[in-house]
Amino acid sequence: MTFPDPSDQRTMRERMLAGDLYLADDPQIAADSERAMSLSHRLNTLDPNDGTARREVLTELLGAFGEGSDIRPPFRCDLGYRTTIGARVFVNFNLVCLDVAPVTIGDDVLIGPNVQLLTPTHPVEPGPRRDKWEAAQPITIGDNVWLGGGVTVCPGVTIGENTVVGAGSVVTRDLPANVVAVGNPARVLRHIDE
Repeated sequence: MTFPDPSDQRTMRERMLAGDLYLADDPQIAADSERAMSLSHRLNTLDPNDGTARREVLTELLGAFGEGSDIRPPFRCDLGYRTTIGARVFVNFNLVCLDVAPVTIGDDVLIGPNVQLLTPTHPVEPGPRRDKWEAAQPITIGDNVWLGGGVTVCPGVTIGENTVVGAGSVVTRDLPANVVAVGNPARVLRHIDE
């Protein structure tokens, strides 16, 4: 991990949006996070049968929220606007989406309960970590992917279309299209035939 050049004049928010190291307790980033917490709280306390209100809040919170998609609360995210969700996506209860880097979810994706999509990374060295430096790497989930309950997807991972990730798996590396993967770390178990 390369630490910032002192002559770099970008704000911490600009550094975060560019995918570079940034200070996590920056006031601009904190304001974005507070917005997301407020909208998430509103979402999570709505009448569970009011799909119209849920869609309105999700459309305001997220970078994109596709037609026919639904997220069952509770839902938590860091920023919201860095997450884009395609059409006809179903997300079950308790999705945690730490989206300081982009999280892109394709069309027709199924996400089980208690899934975590984690983009932040932290320095291994104790000093910079204590000083609150962090970075992030994007997550991309292809069309028609199914993430079973309790799956964790780590920073920088891409999951190819039609792939199934078994419940409780931890995805630490990219997964190709059309496979079933399971375990910690997730490994390809078999290929899926059309």
